[in-house]
Amino acid sequence: MESQLEVKITEEDVVGLIDSFTKVPSIILKRMVSANLNVVKSFENQIQNYKSQLSDDEILKIEKVLDMPVTELQEILYNAYESTHKKQLKILADSNAGPFIEKNLSQLEKVLF
Repeated sequence: MESQLEVKITEEDVVGLIDSFTKVPSIILKRMVSANLNVVKSFENQIQNYKSQLSDDEILKIEKVLDMPVTELQEILYNAYESTHKKQLKILADSNAGPFIEKNLSQLEKVLF
């Protein structure tokens, strides 16, 4: 198993998970970001149930994302947007989404670990 230092998060990882990002219509995501909603809290039970299905490598990638500066994560999201043109990725890559991402990553860390 790789250490967290060896794990790298790329646009390909985001593109591989694109379904998760695009299930929420862009107009709704934009409202959630603007309101700085804690969406992880709404899905806490589903996340806890899903956790047992995660591989060690997936856990390492999640830990890596949780430890990343939001600006770095947003850069990856923007690069993924440029290759897919999915509006949801562009919304999350916008600097105004930073507080929303921070809040939800913090909540995700509490739920998973």
